[in-house]
Amino acid sequence: MRAIRIDEHGAADVLRLVDMPIPQPAEGGVVVHNQAIGVNYVDVQHRQGGYYPVTLPLIPGIEAAGIVESVGAGVRSVQPGDRVAYAGYMGGNYAEWTAVPQEQLVPLPDAISFADAAATLLQGMTAHCMTQDVFRVRPGQSVLVHAAAGGVGALIAQLAKLAGAVVIGTVSSAGKATFARAMGVDHIVNYREQDFAAAVNALTNDEGVHVVYDAVGSTTFEGSLAVLRRCGHLVVYGQTSGSVPPFDINRLSGLTEPKTRGSLSLTWAALSHYNAERETMLTRAQSVFDLIAQGKLRPHISHQLPLEQAAQAHRLMEARAAMGKIVLLT
Repeated sequence: MRAIRIDEHGAADVLRLVDMPIPQPAEGGVVVHNQAIGVNYVDVQHRQGGYYPVTLPLIPGIEAAGIVESVGAGVRSVQPGDRVAYAGYMGGNYAEWTAVPQEQLVPLPDAISFADAAATLLQGMTAHCMTQDVFRVRPGQSVLVHAAAGGVGALIAQLAKLAGAVVIGTVSSAGKATFARAMGVDHIVNYREQDFAAAVNALTNDEGVHVVYDAVGSTTFEGSLAVLRRCGHLVVYGQTSGSVPPFDINRLSGLTEPKTRGSLSLTWAALSHYNAERETMLTRAQSVFDLIAQGKLRPHISHQLPLEQAAQAHRLMEARAAMGKIVLLT
């Protein structure tokens, strides 16, 4: 089978197309013939060898959708020919076939294409988790979404708007502003042209927002604190710009310098922790697929590239050139 392998950390060119044996199912395991593979920024970080250490050689990827090819002993939940998807599992996913434990799989309804599943399962469940469990968005609240034209950001914006919130989104270009508006963002702040904290405070009449969803990290952290209203929540779920330096928790009180509005909450939220129970994962995945089927959640695939162009997919990610999701097709 064809697969993309990393033998050393480095630039996108270290992603090499190789020929490997098709895996065999282990006991309790399934071999999935991948049809579409989601590309996520964490794949770039694994390739770079940065914040999330991995063992090399590595076939990257944490998300895909396809057809069950074969099953191992003891597998009862699926059978060959079933349409399935999986996310959050590192089993060698930039490949035509992947061996996956049966408990990692979710059924894929006929109404959802393989490409849409690979584009939304991980990020859709993340957006659902952030807006339902980590901080439940309610009607009339104000929400700031960083990278509102990105894969997760655009989905968070849609779900927050669906919940009745006023959504403010940060973007880096006019094109991304247009895209974010189409995703339901009410107010756009181009952080390359404006101080986003000043702009958000002005938009909220200096009251601040109820919640900030931030996957950027280092470059947005201080501004995110500065736009929270009293008793507001900062939800960090990524660090694409780098990790946040050591932080004095007393600053959340509003009583120390630099001042905040006080009684703030800060959390790092990981979907894997909130999805630790299989029933929770299945329910969340079904909710995401239902919203897509009903037209209430709109996946946007910016690029569909053949598997052998994985390096190009990573270059697009690093250049922030994609709006929505990049998908590799086998």
